[in-house]
Amino acid sequence: MKIKQFLPTSRDEMRERDWYYYDFLVVTADAYVDHPSFGTTIIARVLEAEGYRVAILAQPDWHSAQPFLDMGKPRYGVMIGGGNIDSMVAHYTVAKRRRTSDSYSPGARMGLRPDRPTIVYANRAREAFGNIPIVIGGLEASLRRFAHYDYWDDKVRRSILFDAQADLLVYGMGERATREIAARLAAGEDVSTIHNVRGTCFAAKSEDECAFPSVTCASFEEVCTNKRAYAEATRITYEEHDSVRGRAVLQAHENRVLVCNPPAAPLNREELDAVAELPYMREVHPMYDALGGVPAIEEVRFSVTHNRGCFGGCNFCSLAFHQGRAITSRSIESVLREIEGFTHDPLFKGYVHDIGGPSANFRHPSCKKQEKAGMCKNKSCLAPKPCPNLDADHSEYLTLLRRARAIPGVKKVFVRSGIRYDYMLQDKRGDFFAELVRYHVSGQLKVAPEHCVAGVLDYMGKPHFDVFERFWAKYQRLNEKQGKEQYLVPYLMSSHPGCTLGDAVKLAEFLHSTGHQPEQVQDFYPTPGTLSTCMYYTGIDPRDMSEVYVARDAHDKALQRALLQWRRPEKRALVEEALRKAGREDLIGYGKNCLIRPRSAANLAASRREKAGAQKTPKKGATKSPPHKGAKPSRKPKRKMK
Repeated sequence: MKIKQFLPTSRDEMRERDWYYYDFLVVTADAYVDHPSFGTTIIARVLEAEGYRVAILAQPDWHSAQPFLDMGKPRYGVMIGGGNIDSMVAHYTVAKRRRTSDSYSPGARMGLRPDRPTIVYANRAREAFGNIPIVIGGLEASLRRFAHYDYWDDKVRRSILFDAQADLLVYGMGERATREIAARLAAGEDVSTIHNVRGTCFAAKSEDECAFPSVTCASFEEVCTNKRAYAEATRITYEEHDSVRGRAVLQAHENRVLVCNPPAAPLNREELDAVAELPYMREVHPMYDALGGVPAIEEVRFSVTHNRGCFGGCNFCSLAFHQGRAITSRSIESVLREIEGFTHDPLFKGYVHDIGGPSANFRHPSCKKQEKAGMCKNKSCLAPKPCPNLDADHSEYLTLLRRARAIPGVKKVFVRSGIRYDYMLQDKRGDFFAELVRYHVSGQLKVAPEHCVAGVLDYMGKPHFDVFERFWAKYQRLNEKQGKEQYLVPYLMSSHPGCTLGDAVKLAEFLHSTGHQPEQVQDFYPTPGTLSTCMYYTGIDPRDMSEVYVARDAHDKALQRALLQWRRPEKRALVEEALRKAGREDLIGYGKNCLIRPRSAANLAASRREKAGAQKTPKKGATKSPPHKGAKPSRKPKRKMK
């Protein structure tokens, strides 16, 4: 029986295995956590399963090529991933301020990887090893495969393939492409001829080098200077991102052509099971023990990913452009084997933190037509209204949850990743909703209505707000029927393209009327590759090429965010400015619908007294506390939000 062990991370660890050569070096911007939630680890284990000798180089010091030289030159090539989270998002807030911690690094330390590590590592690998095949992949490369608007530089950058000087770029879920590339390199094929692999991009001298039916989008030079051309290019790249009907997309970059081959087919159920059940250690490498471990493991240590892909269609989300819209899922038996394995871990206390994925309650394609025809072009399965062909069936997922909570040693099974409530409401049986509330909510259920104004939700690609209200009412009825006190936690977003100051006021009015005061509000974050980022940069909706209002100025965004946190004393001046600017002085007063009171000496004194009194009031227990400290009780007491 083969002993499970970490992959070697140094020359010494290779020697311990009696390795005096190895085949592939896998480089990651995250710390080495040998767990199937880490994309680079999956790729490394997939290569190992194919019989290759694989070494890991995690978060190397990028200031020189020495860490690469220390590993020694691999026989076939270097595979580079930028980490589970986009490095720029990991490093900077939406206000472009440097974050103070990095949960994917040992001890949550910042500064252990550079900005844009895929580019930096690829160039260091080239410096160390010369003319060796370099393949980049993962989220960072996938979302930057075309010329793209970069929020942090505030300009359009060329495809990351050119900046990294890599030979190939693997986008999306890369197991198929990685296997084929590895096999062809091991067979002695020159990387410069590996140009017909689905799910990859390469730099060509001319369009004639493309091996698939293709379509051309505006060049890098055009999209840099013409925002309409940028929007049209974005529309084309989204239309062709389908493994069944998609064509290759060609984009000129100076004297070369980026060739983005059609997407690879998603793994089928048996293949997904096999990848999920590779011999992962499911633990942080012990070299980090003295540094405090790697915090990111805690959220996933006893969680299971059972699916891939998302047909939810949120325009601000990168999932569709990375994993694709087609759903694939693991077998129930495979998931149960993984959970049964938890029960043998001394750290397991009986609680499965999540059985989820990109959207937890998706386990099969959204309709029957997709296998032959692919996903519908320029149509959403769920928004603004569900497609008549939608197959909203939770029966298999419900069976999975029932069998999981029956495993000896399992006390509770929670669902904490995103639940699509609009999809749930289309399932007329209702048994899944009832059991979700009874067994699988850990005190609060997180959902993402994002806004309440129909026009804004249309730009977001979200269902209209009446859908959320129906879900909320049913959630509350089920909690009351079952005698449970469980809250609903809605994610809200300010400053999304299409959201005006007046729209933000309407959302603030809704929150006020329900007694909900969010502690945190997410400003729209323009990450590469999304439709919403295209809207932000161009002021154009690429779906129909119509103009879109965009709040780009930092102060304008601050006004919208302040409205959603109007009760905070430090936000009062911004709230008043926003209300006056929106022509809503009617919300400044003493009426029950008013957000703030007029400024006066008496009011300021009363505010100080109220604040002093609140500080003396002891806090209630977490399960009995009101939705938000200081929030007015809801006028609809049957609805609890947190």
